[in-house]
This record gives sequence, C-alpha cells and structure tokens, in this order.
Amino acid sequence: MKNDFLSLLKWRGMLQDHIPGFADHLSVEMRSAYIGFDPTSDSLHIGNLVPIMLLAHFQKCGHRPIVLIGGATGMIGDPSGKNSERILLDGNTLAKNQKAIKHQLSRFLDFDKSKKNSAIILNNYNWMKDFSFIDFTRSVGKHITVNYMMAKDSVKNRISSENATGMSFTEFTYQLIQGYDFLHLFKSNNCTIQMGGSDQWGNITTGVELVRRVLNGKGYAITCPLITKSDGSKFGKTEEGNIWLCAERTSPYKFYQYWLNSSDVDAEKYIRIFTFLKKDDIDNVLNLHKKEPHLRLLQNRLAREITALVHSKNDLINAEKASKILFSKDFKKDIQSIDKSLFLDIFEGVPTAQIPNNRIKAGLDMISVLFDETKFLSSRGDARRALNENSIMINKEKVDENYRLTNSDLINDSYIVINRGKRKTFIIQVI
Repeated sequence: MKNDFLSLLKWRGMLQDHIPGFADHLSVEMRSAYIGFDPTSDSLHIGNLVPIMLLAHFQKCGHRPIVLIGGATGMIGDPSGKNSERILLDGNTLAKNQKAIKHQLSRFLDFDKSKKNSAIILNNYNWMKDFSFIDFTRSVGKHITVNYMMAKDSVKNRISSENATGMSFTEFTYQLIQGYDFLHLFKSNNCTIQMGGSDQWGNITTGVELVRRVLNGKGYAITCPLITKSDGSKFGKTEEGNIWLCAERTSPYKFYQYWLNSSDVDAEKYIRIFTFLKKDDIDNVLNLHKKEPHLRLLQNRLAREITALVHSKNDLINAEKASKILFSKDFKKDIQSIDKSLFLDIFEGVPTAQIPNNRIKAGLDMISVLFDETKFLSSRGDARRALNENSIMINKEKVDENYRLTNSDLINDSYIVINRGKRKTFIIQVI
C-alpha cells in the first residue's frame, strides 16, 4: 500500500503541492511524516480535519504518522494568513490544550505501540525549552538568510498589506523555529516528510532547506488545499463561530446538522475528504443521490459518517433522532425521549419566555399565553386572529381560542413549544 498514498490523495482532492521524488521516496520503505498542531485552544475544529485526515491516510497506507504539538511554537503564533499578532498563551493553558487535542486525535489515529507504524505524539517544547537565544542563532539562524525568509508569502503579505500592523521579530522567527522542528525530527526520529495545509508551504520548505544545509539531507514536503465552500463563505464557520470537534463547544447535534446542510457541490467534495469510505461506496452514494437529489442521500451519508467518526455511534443516533423529531407525527411523545440539553440544542436561538409554574398549573387561556404572558404576538387582537385562522399549534397540535394551557402540555416538566404556521416557533419555559 506504500505506493498508493499520492494517488489516494489525488482522488480525494487532498493534494496541492509536493516536492518531486515524493512517490519514489515512499516506495522504498516505511516512512515517517509529521504535521504540527498549535495548541491555541482546548479543542481542534473542522478546519483541522484535513491535516488530521492526511495523517490518518498516511498511516493506513503503512507509514508512521507523527503528531507534533506546538508547545513552543504555540507560545509564538504562526503569522501565516494573519493580519495581526496572536495573543501569547501561558504554559499551563498550553498543557491543558495539548491533553485535550491528544484525546481528539485518538479518534483518527492508531497509537497502539505494538504496531510498527504506531502513531506518536511529540511536543516541540521538550527540545526548545533549553535552547538559548545565542545557541539558536548560532546553530540554526546562520543557515537561513534574511532574504530567504523575506521571500516567504507569510512575511511578504503581512508587510505589504494595507491593513497589516507589521510583524514582530517573534513572528518573523516562527518559520525558523518550525524549520528547526523538521531538522530535529529528521535527526531524532528519521522523519523525512512534513505535511500541512497549502498556507504552510513556506514554513515547511524552510524546514526542508535547513535539513539540506545543516545535514546535507533530503527532506520532503506535501500540502493539501485549503477547503472553501461553493457559496464563497468560509468552511467550518457559522454565525456562532467555529464548528469544534469537542461536544462541549459544538454539540453532536449541531455538528451533524452542519454537514447535513451542505450543498450538493460541497457534499460531493466533503465525502471524499472527510470520510474513509472507499471509492465504490462513494460512487454508489453519488449515483443514488443524482437519481433522487430531493432525498439528500449524499448529505445524510456524509453527516452520518463524520459524526460517528468524530463523536460516537450513540451521539449519531441521538442527533438523527433529534433531527427527525421536528417532523414527527407524534411530536410530543418523541421529544419526551430526549434529554434537556438536546432539546435546547434543537431550539437554540428560538424566542423564549418564562411563565411561573403556578400560572400554568391553574390553566391559561391562549390569548393570554400569546400576548399578555409572553408578548410572542403583537396584541390580543393579533392573537385572536391567529387562533381563528387555525394557525397556532401547541407541541405541533393545532389549538383554538378555547384551549387552556396546563401542566399536561409540558415537555420534560419544563417546556412548551408553540408554532404560528410553519415558520414561527416560540418556547415557553415554566419556572
């Protein structure tokens, strides 16, 4: 399988650039490749999934993946693609983030030490912490000219951009530190390949150059394209921000919904990049989807595969259940089967009003519910019109002006869902 890595990446749309001779280099024996992850958060997000999948496919092709946690570089911040300098993190925060990232990566990589190509995790802080400034400039800095460093896009873009705030010496040296990581891993772990996103090409090739100049060795670089969405919006972003890989930051339900809502064009691209499905399976899904695109079979398969991979099969089951509840014919019964946190995920952002329990217990008429108690509708007259139009539903069941809201309407003893037609939803929380 060692020769299949490049062709696999090409088919999956995950290959941007690589140094000539890469395929021949892989064909000789098992190789080691690394990708660096700066621990600037206690969770990775789906923007990190492409490099993670690169490492996973590399391992499945019989090679050894090395995860480099940037304990040292994370204290500086990579300037690539940035207009301003990052906030520097303290050691305790970085250590906490590193532990969380390792746990997430174990969903994708095999760390079983009994296997020849077991994945390993290293931290560049371990070899950078005792490196004095004088030692670094003498043993590393003298090998790379300022002219060479200034020619990198990450530097040129920051200096020439009208909106740029300039670049500190700290950031300017980032490519040297990342380059030294490659040099160190080349010597200590026989790691001959560095991989990453296309925006990292400049930093990666600095490492290749250091290996050549210091050790007279041959290092290799390979990058994947940056993922974009067909509508021009940024991949991995929503109005609320990043789509994270940890359930505490982005719930499995929201994670599932993100992929489920992909366009046909994006889903066809994503299913190759973000799943381990074989070509025959993907071709079959694409063919079925094209015959009946309204069923969104492609998006469903994509969402199922990646949610189970990042979270768990049980999380996937709950996410699917929650997605179907909104269209359930027995809404109240089905929604009682999910826990409070999942209920809140489903209805996040929906206007909510609180009503004391004793008011509900005594029974409330619908006009009071829709206006006096909640101001969901603009007036008592508006409330009466909506009821007469038969457009008001309590927990998905239509009600009229004679209906009274009571404890029997409560979902999980706390909530009531009100709809006006198909588009307006309100939530009452009983306190």
